[in-house]
Amino acid sequence: MPPRVAPMDPTSDPSSPYYVHSSDGPSSVKVTPLLTGSNYHSWSRSMRRALGGKLKLEFVDGTIPIPEDQFDPSF
Repeated sequence: MPPRVAPMDPTSDPSSPYYVHSSDGPSSVKVTPLLTGSNYHSWSRSMRRALGGKLKLEFVDGTIPIPEDQFDPSF
């Protein structure tokens, strides 16, 4: 049996959604207008754009597959 090779760490790959840049943080996504009951459509569009630009939209819409291998660094 060949030796097990660890997959590349996704946190070091800038094209991975698991990558966190040093400028990323909880307050780094600024979306205007603020959400009110009557402006959901425009707020949602702005939020999708902001998260999509940071490659984080997949966390919100559920398209990131759950890693099956417990040794996968993204597990």
